[in-house]
Amino acid sequence: MLLNISSSSPISHRNNNNPYSLSTLNHLPPRSKTHLSKSHLSSPFPTQSLKNRAPFFGHKRFPPHGEAEQQQRLCFRPKALPGIDLSSFESVLEATAVLTAIIVVHESGHFLAATLQGIHVSKFAIGFGPILAKFDFNNVEYSLRAFPLGGFVGFPDNDPDSEIATDDANLLKNRPVLDRSIVVSAGIIANVIFAYVIIFVQVLSVGLPVQEAFPGVLVPEVKTFSAASRDGLLSGDVILSVDGAELSKTGPDAVSKVVDIVKRSPESDVLFRVERGNQDLVVRVRPDKNFDGTGKIGVQLSPNVRITKVRPRNVSETFRFVGKEFMGLSSNVVDGLKQTFFNFSQTASKVAGPVAIIAVGAEVARSNADGLYQFAALLNINLAVINLLPLPALDGGTLALILLEAVRGGRKLPVEVEQGIMSSGIMLVLFLGLFLIVKDTLSLDFIQEML
Repeated sequence: MLLNISSSSPISHRNNNNPYSLSTLNHLPPRSKTHLSKSHLSSPFPTQSLKNRAPFFGHKRFPPHGEAEQQQRLCFRPKALPGIDLSSFESVLEATAVLTAIIVVHESGHFLAATLQGIHVSKFAIGFGPILAKFDFNNVEYSLRAFPLGGFVGFPDNDPDSEIATDDANLLKNRPVLDRSIVVSAGIIANVIFAYVIIFVQVLSVGLPVQEAFPGVLVPEVKTFSAASRDGLLSGDVILSVDGAELSKTGPDAVSKVVDIVKRSPESDVLFRVERGNQDLVVRVRPDKNFDGTGKIGVQLSPNVRITKVRPRNVSETFRFVGKEFMGLSSNVVDGLKQTFFNFSQTASKVAGPVAIIAVGAEVARSNADGLYQFAALLNINLAVINLLPLPALDGGTLALILLEAVRGGRKLPVEVEQGIMSSGIMLVLFLGLFLIVKDTLSLDFIQEML
């Protein structure tokens, strides 16, 4: 499974309340404090949720085929030691469950498309690598594997231990082009349908969010023992200016301005003019130096917006809400993919793996479980769009080979050539996926605090 949530494809596709963590700005994806969508009723602010991250997972393969001087210094010293946040653990489990469900749906699409056509299937796996658990049913091995980079459906076409004759008409490789195309594309179709169903359930159960924007940048959370906590920023503050730079403009650009100033000011005072209830205060914060030399203050930031939810009044309005939301999400994903490819030199360092995706999903679940709807819908659409790309180890790559076969009048490429193309793609996906898991793990907040 390969996912891309990049430049313009946020995890909450129209989410303007996706906080940045200023403790690990260069690596962690911004956190989402609530699920928001730019529905047809809301203001179209671009989002930075996972906007600057391009999550990547491996896929399966088919064989072979802060202004003026501070007026009053504010200093709050936390006394309590941080403990284990069980709710955070639960939210990680929820995010992991969502990701796993998306993988299962994708692979089930391939599996059902094959079995309903009478095509032999030998394996159904979630993950890659060593088997952690397995069972056999109806001559199919179902397994859970060590590396959560996706999954695969296996076919006995070129299995030397298979007892099925190589000329069996129900082997995938012996089926007509149309039958094989249906099997390969079924995972993509399953994810698209699943995304639509998720949005439909969201509209019926919680409604669609409508957002009203206000000047400034909101501070949803201040980390214990951070520079911000030490020097007086509080959760719920609204930053109106940083070092005299007004933040009148709403949206992610305002957040980015704060982020940039903090990153450029390690161990140098930064003046924040903040609104705290009915008070207008100036707070001086001295950012700590991050391991990469940039400044960090240990807060999460988000555009200053207020959210309400709207429910459809009738059946036709329900489908209209769902349709517009689905198309908006899809358009955002495609735009993000374009920016990733056309600006790859700028986006390559922002590619993220399953650890980063689960970290964002966990924050969404912990802050507002409703946000899991959009988290899941966007991941499904990303997976579908990415897998359409004609690249080795992706569904689109297999479809491209099938199309080439059709163009060649039914003549297939030599088995060794197909296997070489697919094997190289799978190895690239596995190595890149493992690299991203290590990179994103080292970027987690609690890991950074230990470095």
